[in-house]
This record gives sequence, C-alpha cells and structure tokens, in this order.
Amino acid sequence: MTATETGTRPRVEGDRELQILEATLQVLDEVGYDLLTMDAVASRARASKATLYRRWKGKPELVVAAIMAHKGEAVVPDTGSLRGDLLAAYCGAGGLNDPLAQSVLSAVVTAMGRDPEFAEVYRRDFIGPKIASSRAIYERARERGEVHPDADIDMLAPSLAGIVLHRAFLLGEAVTPDLLARVLDEVVLPAALHGPARPA
Repeated sequence: MTATETGTRPRVEGDRELQILEATLQVLDEVGYDLLTMDAVASRARASKATLYRRWKGKPELVVAAIMAHKGEAVVPDTGSLRGDLLAAYCGAGGLNDPLAQSVLSAVVTAMGRDPEFAEVYRRDFIGPKIASSRAIYERARERGEVHPDADIDMLAPSLAGIVLHRAFLLGEAVTPDLLARVLDEVVLPAALHGPARPA
C-alpha cells in the first residue's frame, strides 16, 4: 500500500532534506531572512512549496533547521581540558570561524530583532542546546578544578562567542582560530579559573 493510499504524505528526509536545507542557507546568505521566502527556497531546491510545508511549519522552522544542519550534530567535546573543549566546540564547520556561519549569523541577528516568532524558534531550538552544551563543558571543567567554585557559569558560558562576535561584527576583525585562542587565554580562562573579583 502506498503513502497516497493510506492517506498520508511521504516525509522529506535523508539526502532530499539536506538538499533543501542547503538551498535554504544559500538563499539566506544571498538575500537575508526578510527577503527569504518558501517559494525561493523551493525554486532553488527544485521542490514544491507543499513539500517544504510537509516537513516544516514555516519559514522560522525551516531556517533554524538549516542552520542546525550546517552546524552538525550537537556533540559536547571531551578533550580533557576546558581550553580544548571550547576550541573544539567553536572552531571548524559551522563554528565561529566558518565564513558561511558568520554570514548566516549576521542575517539571523537582524531577523531576531524584526521577527519575534523567528527569535523564539531560534532561541529555543538553536541557542538553547548551545547553552546547555557550554554549561556541560564548564561543569565538567569545574569538576577537574579548571573553573573556580564561585564562578558564574551562566555568565561564562556565552562569553567566548560574545567577545568574538563583537570583534567580528562591530570591529571588523577576521574570526580565526588564533583569535578564539587569544580570547580564551587572555579573558575567558583566567576569569573561569580565578572566579569573581572581590571588592576591596
């Protein structure tokens, strides 16, 4: 019995899903979130708009799914050190030094300010798991004695990305593994190890 005979539609999955998500990122990179449409993605992916809506509720869910697919499977690195874990988590494909990821993030930041629905989906589906992963890295490092017992992990967890992206978007600095390492060595790791400053 076919899917049509049972009254259901086949799911978009596997290579076809990846093709659509890749097309989504291409359109997002070219025109930004505001001008991205389901029609444009369907045309780029050579799919029908109905095919997209069978898999994704709408534009916010499709775009976030595409960003997550480019980032890859969410895995918490375990290199044995806080420095190594953070470098592994933020470098490479989909990381802060990935040119496509940077371009997409620029579009995302703009979209979050204009589209509350997209902001909600992005915070829930992308930022939420990223924060959880960072927290796991810092908690494990605390158990190894690399993080001060009084350090505020909620403050530390987004600090590397925050500093690097500030330098990239506001100061125009190229994001490289060397920049990430310098921010880690000069700011993040000392703050993690020594904990909050005590008033004199």
